[in-house]
Amino acid sequence: MSSAPVAPEQPLTDALQEVDTWWRAANYLSAGQIYLRDNPLLRRPLEKTDVKARLLGHWGTTPGLNFIYAHLNRLIREQGREVLFITGPGHGGPANVANAWLEGTYSEIYSHVGRDEDGLRTLFKQFSYPGGVPSHAAPETPGSIHEGGELGYSLAHAYGAVFDNPDLIAATVIGDGEAETGPLAASWHSNSFLDPAVDGAVLPILHLNGYKIANPTILARMPEEQLVKLMEGYGYHPYLVTVEDPASTAQAHADFAVALEACLAEIEAIQAPYRSGERTAVPADAPDADERNVHAPRWPMIIFRSPKGWTGPAVVDGKQMEGTWRAHQVPLSEIHDKPEHLAQLEEWLASYRPQELFDDAGRLRPEIAALAPTGDLRMSATPYANGGRLLQDLSLPPYAEHAVEVDKPGEQRISPMITAGGYLRDVISRNPSNFRVFGPDETASNRLQAVYEVTDKAWQQRIDEIDEHLARSGRVAEVLSEHLCEGWLEGYLLTGRHGVFNCYEAFVHIVDSMFNQHAKWLKVSRGLSWRQPVASLNYLLSSHVWQQDHNGFSHQDPGFIDHVVNKKADVIRVYLPPDVNTMLAVTEHILGTRDRVNVVVSGKQPTPAWLDPEEALLHVERGIGIWDFAGSETSGPGEKSDPDVVLGCAGDVPTLETVAAAALLKEQLPELKIRVVNVVDLMRLQDPGEHPHGLSDRDFDTLFTKDRPIIFAYHGYPWLIHRLTYRRTNHGNLHVRGYKEEGTTTTPFDMAMLNQIDRFQLAIDVLDRVASLGSTQAGFRQWLQDERARCRQYTRDEGQDPPYITGWELQEAQEQTAD
Repeated sequence: MSSAPVAPEQPLTDALQEVDTWWRAANYLSAGQIYLRDNPLLRRPLEKTDVKARLLGHWGTTPGLNFIYAHLNRLIREQGREVLFITGPGHGGPANVANAWLEGTYSEIYSHVGRDEDGLRTLFKQFSYPGGVPSHAAPETPGSIHEGGELGYSLAHAYGAVFDNPDLIAATVIGDGEAETGPLAASWHSNSFLDPAVDGAVLPILHLNGYKIANPTILARMPEEQLVKLMEGYGYHPYLVTVEDPASTAQAHADFAVALEACLAEIEAIQAPYRSGERTAVPADAPDADERNVHAPRWPMIIFRSPKGWTGPAVVDGKQMEGTWRAHQVPLSEIHDKPEHLAQLEEWLASYRPQELFDDAGRLRPEIAALAPTGDLRMSATPYANGGRLLQDLSLPPYAEHAVEVDKPGEQRISPMITAGGYLRDVISRNPSNFRVFGPDETASNRLQAVYEVTDKAWQQRIDEIDEHLARSGRVAEVLSEHLCEGWLEGYLLTGRHGVFNCYEAFVHIVDSMFNQHAKWLKVSRGLSWRQPVASLNYLLSSHVWQQDHNGFSHQDPGFIDHVVNKKADVIRVYLPPDVNTMLAVTEHILGTRDRVNVVVSGKQPTPAWLDPEEALLHVERGIGIWDFAGSETSGPGEKSDPDVVLGCAGDVPTLETVAAAALLKEQLPELKIRVVNVVDLMRLQDPGEHPHGLSDRDFDTLFTKDRPIIFAYHGYPWLIHRLTYRRTNHGNLHVRGYKEEGTTTTPFDMAMLNQIDRFQLAIDVLDRVASLGSTQAGFRQWLQDERARCRQYTRDEGQDPPYITGWELQEAQEQTAD
């Protein structure tokens, strides 16, 4: 069993006495934030009016967080380490705020929260208070990249933060409640992707205080030998620190100091040979099998057991409080109704001896203030927690070098994702240390395999001869956990780098909640002048609903877009490039954006190339536009014409079916004036009062008319288009076709027919909604219905779509039938 050497019980050394003083000050400030609105230094007897009316916050984890923070500060001062503090139990936010105030960072950023008695009063009152600050380690908290309100992501964020940051140590406190979540359980495997030569180190500190809100935790109750074996099985070397007696804080300080020093020394010992050249990155085709079979280093970690609510009230109303689930939130919750609670609160706060911590003006005593690291070494001031300070623009390859020449719309079929892969390959070549591609074992499946021409997949476990593109160092990180991919990328972005997350469209739903939290973080941080913009979170979603015919219903779900558009309009963007050049233009665009979440959905199969490079750039810049080549109206300069019908489309497959439908209609009804409008930036449909990309009402009416029928073929669930356009003048004439949860294992065109976005159904919709046509086109309508039936039967007979569907080209539409 691995454990830290136990320090003999003895009086605190001077250094550890300083740590204890800092801890005491942080605990006082933390408790004060939860309870007080006045009398911050207890200069007079505590009264009920000094206490907040609503007591909100979480005391249980806070003293343990303060304890760890104080010890890290000692070694930062002594060794000059760059440390990022990640608070898994982010509901212990009072600790982060308290330490930021003690270090001086808080007052530097928020000048109204000064370093005197008035500042303390403001600090206390504002916490979890209307018009104040949140109770978690939110964006408003200096030094935080991880709010920790929703549990499970701290360790993934930590590893993302240290990728390509060789000097950084991410000290990550993992609460034992958080350790029960699925994402956290998977995150222990992140050490299999950490390259000691170029990456920093994560120091996991598993904080076992025994309880969640109302129940014991699994790891705290697990036999210690089993727990140690579990962590060793994950590839860690655990150091055990246990607070046997809550009153024996001297022993706790001594034991933790020994463990922490040992961990930092061990990290250095692991990294040194890789960085000196004694050990090098090993590719999969290395001839030396022994070298290939070296496993990931066993990194140190700390298992720290301390009482929940440590140093707080031991017993309340005759019931044990300290060390139990009762201490999770507010230990004394009836201050205004029970005088004995008020007295106990005063006794508790006085136990930290604030008169020893602050001078007569309420300022932190100089000798205590001097215990903080200086400048950017303060964990609350580290630039790694304000990644925009470190962000460098990407060097992007020229769009023209990758764009495809298009002589005739639709003549060529090219995979947009293969082309995007070539572009990302060159992005990696130009940015070898600040750009990564993350994905759940789907990078090649999504046709981005060109990136492997210049890099490999990072991998620290055994490499076999049969393996491809595995190496100790690589710019691609693949693991079959969407949670890890998302968490790594978020940590990477928030510490000042760039990246993309490629994923099957249906399975990106796995990170719905993680996206929520990141979007909320960006929404708040955009309003904080001191937080510098970071690179956007970019999703490249492929293998989408219309191209998962072979995998079936479980793989068919376009609903992530619906989920995304619920978030703040300033933050989210959704792009549905219809072909190769628009995909390339969108990719170039999103890699230059900041403080956004960009969702790009594109098929990986060869798709008609509609627009030449210049047209594609213009189309993406506009976000929406009329495709004259697909329609039949007269709309050149100086010519006036209103269409009889508007065919709108968004998404590659709906666009193909819309253009094909227009071709059928043009052949049969040459006098019908058809306008085809393609949407690449989905938010252009929304009202400009709701989204900054929204078209003005005048522009929308110009494109879609005020009174003509609109048939809209959409990539996802049709009701989203209605939701985005419900304020528009002509919404009553809008008819939307999209995915309506009809899926199975079938052919691509049969999928379109099942959900009625196929060309024949779209043409039928036009016949049904253009009043001038009516019964005059009954024969044509019947032919369209029969053609659907013939195509359906062909798939049943031959197991594939008819050749005239799979080989359709715009100029040949009138020549081909299913017969």
